[in-house]
Amino acid sequence: MGVIWLILLNSNAFVVCLVDDDPSVLKGLGRLFSSADLQAETFGDPREFLRYARIHRPAAALVDVCMPQMSGLEVQSRLREISPSTRVIIFTGKDDPLVRSTALNGGASAFIIKPFDDEELLTAVRLALASAN
Repeated sequence: MGVIWLILLNSNAFVVCLVDDDPSVLKGLGRLFSSADLQAETFGDPREFLRYARIHRPAAALVDVCMPQMSGLEVQSRLREISPSTRVIIFTGKDDPLVRSTALNGGASAFIIKPFDDEELLTAVRLALASAN
């Protein structure tokens, strides 16, 4: 049993990647996830996240739509190519119907508007993790 537990601890099966160019959002989400016993990796640069995802294949990613280096929809599209099993949750401060439909048609498991309710977000993440495993 100890060996199985060790493998689970070292696995990326339950890692959620947080991708946002705002450090305060990453810090707040990191604290929220930690308080909910969820392991999170944070990325302020979407290109850095995609390099990470290519190697580690995270279970889920929470991706902001508006980032200067690359849009969240582009991150989602590239992620689908390099790690198709990663579940994506898109979040944004603006509920644009075209962005919403593009994200959901592109396979996003949820589309969440900021400011969001912590429990709503955690539920979406837990559902994404459950469907990824």
